[in-house]
Amino acid sequence: MSLTFGWAWCFLALPLPWLFAKGSPAHPAGALRLPRLPAHAGSGPGKAVPHARWPGRLLWLLLVTAAARPQLPGQAIAQPLSGHSLMLAFDISASMGTRDLLFSGQPIDRLSAARILADGFLERSGGNRAGLIVFGSQAFLHTPLTPDMNALRNALATAEIGLAGKETALGDAIGLATRHLRAQASTRRSLVIVTDGANNSGQLTPQQATWLARREGVRIHALHLGDSLRPGEREEQTLRDMAEQTGGRYRRAVDSRSLAGFWQELAEAEATDQGQRFVYPRHELYHWPLALALLLALLPTIWRDRGRHT
Repeated sequence: MSLTFGWAWCFLALPLPWLFAKGSPAHPAGALRLPRLPAHAGSGPGKAVPHARWPGRLLWLLLVTAAARPQLPGQAIAQPLSGHSLMLAFDISASMGTRDLLFSGQPIDRLSAARILADGFLERSGGNRAGLIVFGSQAFLHTPLTPDMNALRNALATAEIGLAGKETALGDAIGLATRHLRAQASTRRSLVIVTDGANNSGQLTPQQATWLARREGVRIHALHLGDSLRPGEREEQTLRDMAEQTGGRYRRAVDSRSLAGFWQELAEAEATDQGQRFVYPRHELYHWPLALALLLALLPTIWRDRGRHT
């Protein structure tokens, strides 16, 4: 382990006392001038100690060294690498409260069924960054992209049906997700749309939003919910086209098995070989020269007090 300095430029201040001394006049105005004494004439009590300046110089050196922040590298810490950002966009319109999906043999509303299995997916997604958008009549960023999957799981659990309105702004949700994913320097950016209906609100059409996502390199995975859906309906074709045009996956879910299959496919599609990088934390040592400087500054006072008591 080699000693380094966080602010090594502070050592440029070392010659400052010498420069100030050189710049001061040798004989200030009004000073009493005495004739130069011979070399042997300084043996009396007023003789200057040859090394009298060294304590001050050492004190300055210690202060500058402390200001330069001496550091020692610690033990290497392995950190996972990931260039993956994933945004979840959950439909919370009124129709998501329809209880037409079977989960463990019991009917359950569409939103609850989707987020139960999404929770398991997020639990296994450590090392990535993920966020949550909720949409109804409007789309809102509920949770920004974060590596804290527990926080995201809690956020998903609190998303309530109807909070964003009764309609479905699918295009706006894709546009909002694309805008936030675009700011990420990740090598992979993906959006997971979970919805049960056609776009009937908002400013962007699904086709316009898909074009934007494709331009920004965002891959769209679409999960279409609801047992009442008929294969080939217009909304199904819209979602299928989104996935195909951006390189994502589409699945229509009518029960817990198809829901679980979608999240399993998603885990495989979004799996990344993260690898590792090693970080070397720095241990600050500035307190040692600072403590020595303080001790050196206090020594004359300590010796003076001891002399008075002896």
